[in-house]
Amino acid sequence: MMAYGSDYLVDRRRLKRRLTFWRIATVVAVVAAIVIGYGRFGGPLGGGDFIARVEVKGVILHDDDRIREIRELAKDDSVKAVIVRIDSPGGTVVGGETLHNALLALGEEKPLVAVMDGIATSAAYMTAIATDRLFAREGTLTGSIGVILQTTEITKLLEMVGVSARSFKSGLLKATPSPLEPLTPQVAAATQSLVAEMFRMFRDMVLLRRGMSPAEARKFSDGRVFTGLQALKAGLIDQIGGEEDAKAWLTEQKNVPAGLKIRTIRIKPDAPNLLVRLDSLARKTILSERLTLDGLISIWHPFHH
Repeated sequence: MMAYGSDYLVDRRRLKRRLTFWRIATVVAVVAAIVIGYGRFGGPLGGGDFIARVEVKGVILHDDDRIREIRELAKDDSVKAVIVRIDSPGGTVVGGETLHNALLALGEEKPLVAVMDGIATSAAYMTAIATDRLFAREGTLTGSIGVILQTTEITKLLEMVGVSARSFKSGLLKATPSPLEPLTPQVAAATQSLVAEMFRMFRDMVLLRRGMSPAEARKFSDGRVFTGLQALKAGLIDQIGGEEDAKAWLTEQKNVPAGLKIRTIRIKPDAPNLLVRLDSLARKTILSERLTLDGLISIWHPFHH
């Protein structure tokens, strides 16, 4: 039997350790790929063509991560259509506008439909009209087409407790309206003009995307909320139904192959953005939602604080 020298044995052990390392690294890489696929598509990697589901839930804010994922869908040849599933009361005007424009761009590459669940009002409706066809349930709440900017004046309350507030600013309309200053006619007029301009933008979006004449804006200009049935009669949606109805329409009208699976696209925020979101969540547990939204909001809320 051949005797092995000590150097040979040492080299052999080193080689075995290297082989073990690369085997483990290969397994980790494969597992990571599976996890990434599962995380993005909401299920194990199956390959093949599919219909993507993009969920829009809760208050709509500007979301770079969601916009990035929507842009990626446009470039993915395996995505044969996209269903935007909405359950939201709205959000900021900029958040709705940005999402609307991103979906318009996606719609140039893929068949695109919106399915409304319990609620799809204000900025959420702004989101929905960027798609090719709108589906809602009979009891879905939608509409509330408008813009709101709320403020509070507490100057008299401060006087009652003996507190005074002073502001030094470069112009009369700087940082107005403010709860620490009386609401003057000039401030009220400037603020109303701002809201009116944003409403005109929203109104024109609706008229363009729903194929309505300017005279038909009276149907929704008062900001009312519609049920799904009312919205259908008013021309604000296309069909009563849900996701299965949307799939059937995509097959019949857009030649999307029948039987394709629907995969939910998981939005993965970057680490810095995640920290920002956690900070925002912490603030929202202390302050009213209305005080933490940046800019004008387009949101439906049937309650008062």
